[in-house]
Amino acid sequence: MFQLNLATIFYLVVATALWAGNAIAGRLLVGSVSPITLSAVRWGLAALILLPFGWRIFKRDSALWQNKTRFLLLGLFGVGSYNVLLYLALQTSTPINVTLIGASMPIWMLLIGAVFYKVRPTLLQLIGAVVSLIGVTVVLTRGEPSTLFSMELVVGDLLIMLATILWATYSWMLSRPGQSTERQWPWADFLMAQVLVGLLWTLFFDGFEIAGGYAHLELNVFTAAVILFVAVGPSLIAYRCWGLGVNGAGPTVAAFFANLIPLFTALLSAAMLREPPRLYHGLAFALIVTGIVVSSTKSRASQVKAS
Repeated sequence: MFQLNLATIFYLVVATALWAGNAIAGRLLVGSVSPITLSAVRWGLAALILLPFGWRIFKRDSALWQNKTRFLLLGLFGVGSYNVLLYLALQTSTPINVTLIGASMPIWMLLIGAVFYKVRPTLLQLIGAVVSLIGVTVVLTRGEPSTLFSMELVVGDLLIMLATILWATYSWMLSRPGQSTERQWPWADFLMAQVLVGLLWTLFFDGFEIAGGYAHLELNVFTAAVILFVAVGPSLIAYRCWGLGVNGAGPTVAAFFANLIPLFTALLSAAMLREPPRLYHGLAFALIVTGIVVSSTKSRASQVKAS
């Protein structure tokens, strides 16, 4: 039974705030680290940090091996493909395009739930998705929606669209463990299983970047600090929080929180430039939160009725 309580809200907000930082970090490293190599180094470092806590998952009698197909898919959708596609998209697409297309996640979450999990979206969830998307549009266009007409689609836009669909699939898989006993595992074991399998997928993709002669890494104090941040914050902490949030609120409601990412990204960018928050930031926040509340209202009512 899903329930949107204060703890769940906290987990989802922390995850989205850290992923906003990841978007900024990815932009800062453009030109210094090739995108797939960045993802490989990020997850390799995250695996090393997590290894002392989650190494038991690789024991011969571990439940991981009984669910290896599931974790191959979780690692591919949630860690491997999504992050590679995100960093690739940032090479050619504009920040507005990437975050606006990523804001379509609630729509994809509703669609995947309806098609593959037989969970029909409610009218309030559809309304909430539209309201939340409007809020994202407000913050990305700086309160001037007419700028949308000047946007141009590039290859990176298609990549972030694919990444968004894969992330929606990953989130649904988290909420439907099936025969897997992963919810009874120690948190470090469950996260370690995803990180290492995702790292293997990322290394596979990085092989193509290396073979093509596109891989590069300019290691200095700045790049090392940024990579350390993305390995700890947006990787280990954010993924743990997102998993807890999805299990608490359900994938559909959790998806609406993802629309806080562009808002947090804009606020962090403004803070770095020492610019105070604008009126449209407040309007966008109100619309996004309204979308979250509206979308979760029916869910809570249904839980009460079902009980």
